[in-house]
Amino acid sequence: MQFLWPQFLWLLLALPLLVGLYLLLLRRKKKMAVRYASLTFVKEAMGRGQQLRRHVPPALFLLSMVALVLAASRPVAVVTLPSNQQTIILAMDVSGSMRATDVQPNRLVAAQNAAKAFINELPRTVKVGIVAFAGSAQVAQLPTTNREDLVTAIDRFQLQRATATGNAIVISLATLFPDQGIDLESMQSGRERPRGLAIDAEKKEKKEFQPMAPGSYPSAAVIMLTDGQRTTGVDPLEAAKLAADRGVRVYTVGIGTVDGETIGFEGWSMRVRLDEDTLKQIANKTSAEYFYAGTAQDLRKVYEALSSKLTVEKKETEISALFAMAAACLALLSAGLSLVWFNRIL
Repeated sequence: MQFLWPQFLWLLLALPLLVGLYLLLLRRKKKMAVRYASLTFVKEAMGRGQQLRRHVPPALFLLSMVALVLAASRPVAVVTLPSNQQTIILAMDVSGSMRATDVQPNRLVAAQNAAKAFINELPRTVKVGIVAFAGSAQVAQLPTTNREDLVTAIDRFQLQRATATGNAIVISLATLFPDQGIDLESMQSGRERPRGLAIDAEKKEKKEFQPMAPGSYPSAAVIMLTDGQRTTGVDPLEAAKLAADRGVRVYTVGIGTVDGETIGFEGWSMRVRLDEDTLKQIANKTSAEYFYAGTAQDLRKVYEALSSKLTVEKKETEISALFAMAAACLALLSAGLSLVWFNRIL
């Protein structure tokens, strides 16, 4: 814990003075009690428990003063709070290799089931969009809070050939920032618009774009699941740089074989290998994380972990209000006990 106004902590030096003043008052009362025999008899009749109890309200009041001084010093600590995440894009691989049955019942069905469970776990206020990608990438469902529409979009996946992981990231960003002129076609043809410029569709005016720190955009994130390596489309690391410049985290999930193997189904076979290195680089470049899922159970656990990461976050927060509330509670408790036990306030 740190303090924004640490100079106020010097006030804690006054607390020993308060303790000394309290002891001085007790001493004066003791001298007065010696003068009156009846008071001495009353004190002896009270017993040790009663004598100790009379120190409880002042002790609580002293603790309330400590809490007030700490509150005035504006303490700051890292605490877990509900996330500001408002939109999540699920970019899901629908290439032919997703038919493989090494993940039961097959990779695609396992990914669909895990994605639907993930969506159901999210708060209803979080919008979710679906991007499906293979040789190209398309928006299967624009960001929405309607869970039924999202489930329907996931169930409509159609398998295609090739894998364009970079395209999936670019389309996800274009969905999140429709007014920034993110153009997939120009990037694919090598005629990308100059970085740092966006085109207003109505005024056709160029606006300066200021890159953000990676992972600093709190309102959106992308989760990309794939079982292969890029075979076409935009360079995924170039697309990751595009996301990093906008502060968007791209969490990557790998499913399938890392070493590479030939997978056969419906009379034909294909060689697939999970490109973990690239997926890790994408996650690192955008200040996110990479997850590997070798089974359907692993995949469900990955999405559960992502759900907890995206719905809560740890961040540095001022907690002066907590100390002020503690001070008020201690002061009220001190006054209440004093009234109940001794019919006076302190």
